[in-house]
Amino acid sequence: MADAPGRVLVVDDNKVNRLLLSRSVEMLGHSVTLAENGRVALDCLAEGSFDLMLLDIEMPEMDGFEVLAAIKSDPDMRDLPVIVTSSVEGLDNIVRCIELGAEDYLPKPVNKVLLQARLTSCLEKKRLRDEQRALLNRFATQEVARDLRETGFAIGGRRIEASVLFCDIRDFTALSEDQPPEDTIELLNAYYALMFDAITGHGGIVNLMIGDGLMALFGAPKPLENPAQSAVDAAREMQEMLEAFNADQRMRAAPQIRLGIGIATGEVVAGYAGTQDRASYTCIGMTVNRAARLESHTKAIGCSILVDEDTYLAVAGTSAVEPITGVTFKGFSEALSIYSLA
Repeated sequence: MADAPGRVLVVDDNKVNRLLLSRSVEMLGHSVTLAENGRVALDCLAEGSFDLMLLDIEMPEMDGFEVLAAIKSDPDMRDLPVIVTSSVEGLDNIVRCIELGAEDYLPKPVNKVLLQARLTSCLEKKRLRDEQRALLNRFATQEVARDLRETGFAIGGRRIEASVLFCDIRDFTALSEDQPPEDTIELLNAYYALMFDAITGHGGIVNLMIGDGLMALFGAPKPLENPAQSAVDAAREMQEMLEAFNADQRMRAAPQIRLGIGIATGEVVAGYAGTQDRASYTCIGMTVNRAARLESHTKAIGCSILVDEDTYLAVAGTSAVEPITGVTFKGFSEALSIYSLA
């Protein structure tokens, strides 16, 4: 019996085979769901979570080869271990199953001792894969994790049109000096929880955190219809969340937070930067620099959200803005037209 019971999907068009195989699996301590053909099996996978599939090949409506192909092409299902249990003979058929992603091939009638060994081995592999996926989801955004699963990892980037958002807590150094470090960390954790929710809720990803500041990207790796609008909507929600958070802080006589946000839209180079041993998904370019300068400039003129002209043009008519002309930023040879969001 495996150390950890698993959920097993048994797929076979022969009722007797299904019942006998499910009985053997249940005797090993696992729970079983039955499917009479490939089409029903895919419906089961769409509706529930399974740790392993025992799959017949010759079935009506959708045979085992078609099921394997469907699983292999779906990033959300391709890590599911599949053991083919079939009476179909021939090395070519076995090779085809393995090439389509099957973990193993057991001929019928299935040997119970061999079945136990294969189940234990495959379930352990599935547990390790789940742990790896959980770690990936913890240290990467959902979009980056999906991009890694679908396209794999490769150092390098590509040019795209996107919007970049920088935000920073005002007077954070003074705020942190007035309270114990434990309280500062708790404040930061609450702040990040709110900001992450607003950013990811509008299709963005947080790809950099430095102390009390963060950088978010809209339009990569997941394309967005209007990255600028998504970034502006996220910024407004961030401010709304902060107002509610500060109201709660006032009631508890706790420190409140003020925020500065800068948004720029244009071409960036986005991708994985670093080495084969350590890398992160990020973006570079003048658009990134412009967003950082905008965020910093909010301190100088005392406003909450500043956007560049490309962002303004992309959201024109949807947001009340105040133009600010002739602003010169370090690293930029020409004066820029920027806009404050009311």
